[in-house]
Amino acid sequence: MKTFHLSLAAITAAILVAGCGNNSTPPSQGSTPGTNYATTLVNANKSGNSTIDVSYLNQALQLYITQEGHYPKTLDELKPNYVPTLPMMPPGMKLDYDSTNGTVKVVAQ
Repeated sequence: MKTFHLSLAAITAAILVAGCGNNSTPPSQGSTPGTNYATTLVNANKSGNSTIDVSYLNQALQLYITQEGHYPKTLDELKPNYVPTLPMMPPGMKLDYDSTNGTVKVVAQ
């Protein structure tokens, strides 16, 4: 379990470092800089949270198949032994789980 937590921490750190680039666009004419900055932060937070949640679940799925020998039929089978709870998705987003190959991703509803 300690290895799982260390791996999760390493993945989280890598995602945070990768997301530190300057990919923002300049503010459009007639808008206030604070508004664009706030919107950018909200969007970055939603994107970052979704990415972290998916990587966390994918790790839990790999641990599940290693110990159980098959993928779970639903993500709810990961609780409570592999994840304490399933992540809350931002509005307009949902988790898409494919039990045949054990992949999970965040998609728009």
